[in-house]
Formats: sequence, C-alpha cells, structure tokens
Amino acid sequence: MNIKSKFNMRNVFLYLVILLLLGSCANSGNGELIGVQDRPRFYQPDPYGTLFIPLGSYTMGSGDQDIFSANVYQSKTVSVPSFYMDETEITNNEYRQFVYWVRDSIAHVKLGESGKDQYMTSQDDLGEQVDPPYVNWDQEVPWGDPDAKDALEDMYLPEHERFYRRKDIDTRKLNFVYYWIDLNTAAQKDYSQPGNASAGSLMDRPQGLKDRSVYIKKEVINVYPDTLCWIHDFTYSYNEPMTKSYFWHPVYDNYPVVGVSWKQAKAFCVWRTNLMNSYLDSREEVNVNDFRLPNETEWEWAARGGLALSPYPWGGPYIRNSNGCFLGNYKPLRGNYVDDGGYQTVIVAHYAPNDFGLYDMAGNVSEWCADAFDESTYNFAHDLNMYYNFDAKETDPAVLKRKVIRGGSWKDIGYYMQVNSRQYEYQDTGKSYVGFRCVETYLGRKKGDSPKTSSNVYN
Repeated sequence: MNIKSKFNMRNVFLYLVILLLLGSCANSGNGELIGVQDRPRFYQPDPYGTLFIPLGSYTMGSGDQDIFSANVYQSKTVSVPSFYMDETEITNNEYRQFVYWVRDSIAHVKLGESGKDQYMTSQDDLGEQVDPPYVNWDQEVPWGDPDAKDALEDMYLPEHERFYRRKDIDTRKLNFVYYWIDLNTAAQKDYSQPGNASAGSLMDRPQGLKDRSVYIKKEVINVYPDTLCWIHDFTYSYNEPMTKSYFWHPVYDNYPVVGVSWKQAKAFCVWRTNLMNSYLDSREEVNVNDFRLPNETEWEWAARGGLALSPYPWGGPYIRNSNGCFLGNYKPLRGNYVDDGGYQTVIVAHYAPNDFGLYDMAGNVSEWCADAFDESTYNFAHDLNMYYNFDAKETDPAVLKRKVIRGGSWKDIGYYMQVNSRQYEYQDTGKSYVGFRCVETYLGRKKGDSPKTSSNVYN
C-alpha cells in the first residue's frame, strides 16, 4: 500500500470518528439518557379570574340527611386532581364577549365575501399561507359605514319584524360552529367501522380506525341566551322587565348569566379555549388544557372548600351567621325572597367566599355540570374523579337529555343549598335560575419546579 492510499484511509477513519462523535452528542447524550433537549419549557399560567383548587380525596354525597328520600346520592369516597375554577359564575358581561365575538366573526365573513378582502386574511401569525382564509381581527367591523350596509344587511331583523323600526341584530343568526373529538367512542376501538379488520383475534386487528375523521363531530350552536326564560319559567308571575333588560342593560353586567343551555355553556368553553390558545400561538407558546364544565366530583370538592363533612360551603349547620344574616341568595322561610338581600339574582361575589376563595357555590344561580344525570351514578361510576357522560342526540327521549345542576339558586329552598344536593335540567333548555362556571385541569407544572420532579401537588 503506497503512502497516498494510507493517507486516504486515515482520512476516512478520522471522518468516521468525527461523525460518531457528532452523532453521539446530538442524539444520544454521550451515552446517557437525557431525553430530547429541544423541547420548550412550560409553566402553567393562572387563567384570569380563576382560582387554583388543590387535589384531594373526600367522601362525596355526605353532609346531611336526605330529607326528601330522593335517593339520588349516596356516600362515596372519591379522589380529584388539581384544577382551576372560575372565582364566580360567568357574568352577563363575560358571556357578552362570546356573543359579540360570534357576531363580529359573521360580519367579517360577510364583508370578505362582498369583496372587502381586508376583513379576512390568508396568512397565519407566522406568515404561513392558509386556505380558507380566516378573520382579520385587526380590522374592526364598520357597523355605521354606508359602504358596508349592503354586506351586513342580512344580519339584521327583516323589515316586517322590527319593533318601532329599530334595526336590531337578528340573534337567531348568531351561530357558533365548532368541532370536537369523540374520545369515548374512539377509546372503544370499534373495529366494525370501515378500514378495520372484521375477523381474527384482537391482537391481529389494527388499533383504531384508519380514517379517524369519523370521531370528529361538528356542532352548530346559537349562542344568544334565552331572554324569555324569565317569563316561561313561571306561571302567573310578572317578570317582563327582566326579559327586556337582564342580559343587555349595563346595571346587570356583573350578574350571573342565565338563560344559557348546557349546550351553549359547552360551546362557550370551546370558544374560551380557542381564544386563549390563539393568543398563545401568536406568541409561539405552548397551548394549555381545555376550559370545560366541571364534573360533579370536581364541583362538590370545590364547593366544600376543604371542609370534608360540612353541609354548606361555609361549613354549617346553619344558613345564617351568628348575627342572623343569610349566607347565600335563596328562597328563605316560606317565600320571603327579599329577606336575604336579593329579590331574584344578585351581583356575583355579594356573599363571602368559601375557604378555597370561591363565591356563590351555594345560591344565586344553580350551575351546569358536565355530567349526564342518572339517579344511580354513584353506584356504578369510578371513584377516580367520578364522571358520567352521555352525548344525547336531538332525537333522543327527554330522559337522556338530563344534565346535572348543582348549588341551588335564588328560587330554591335552603335544602338545595347543600353541597351534596343534586338536581337536573335538560341540555337544550335555558333557565332563569341556572348559570355556569368553567374549570381547567392543572397540568402539574409551576415556575420553580424541577423539570423531572414537577407534581400535581399544590404548594
């Protein structure tokens, strides 16, 4: 072998050594298990207006006797992970932000379809091209601009439906369109669907569908509250002033929103999640868990405020304090609605919070939970964050559309102020005494946590 060949062989050897060293540094951590190193750091932000609820275990359903012998709850020990919960019920003004967002989205689309391209954009926040285009929120809707009149005319009530010729938005057209993934169906691994093996042992079959689009569900929800609920909820009772002013008048901005169905409350949670994640995307930050309605287990744990066996959020056993003042907004005595300081609903956070800092967990308005209502849920549901869900269709019988409400309201007697009391309403109806609040599951990481030792424990 000549000198030139030896030189070439030595170069090849050195080149291979360099590649091995580089590969070792880049992919294998010099032989140590260190994980993927280019992952973004994440710290759980505290959502505005929410409080951190620590994880815990408690006896659900206990607290006082079942005086009506309803048998809709029994004592059951359950465990709950940490989560964030709204400090108060969602207010009229907070829900109005959702309604206005839907209204303005529709207006942007109509303006874009009329040839005013500046109201829609074909680029995302990172400058990437998108198709179809989406709303350009940098451009405000020119409601009073004569040039936009024709494009937006379809959003208003038709001429023959206008009262005193007032040109009001047709709220029947304020529809929110969203998609969600049916994880419960996906988890069942229905192999009878197209794209799956129809024979053979379970081990021979593919894990799930080849076309997962069958699990993607579309919802179209009208978001405007049922303002007429103040009339149709009560027979021979004059509540017309509340119908005309409760949702839109500024004096009620910080009162709990009512007339919102379970399906509308669920849509609000989806919108709120998208609102937050869109902001995080614009900053190239990691998304957070979804906002959602609390399940029964979470709601009761939060309402108890760490008081394991007490019947009310403030403890008990009474609904008045030592000075004789009522501790919540409900129907005292034999119908003296005003004795507790409010005739119907009252402003949120009017009464003292529980030990977790949550307001109005008893009284004012009842609150939607995520769960479907079944009298026997406590007997068959799991004790690990108990949750019973049923996706009722429009064609299903009414009994399958029952959803749990908790907390009692301004029109309920004191019994329903108890933290363990359960009632239900139907998912597609809004009531003048039912509102809601949102929760967000805690991701288990706070600033200062070690990357390898972050936990779900509240410090």
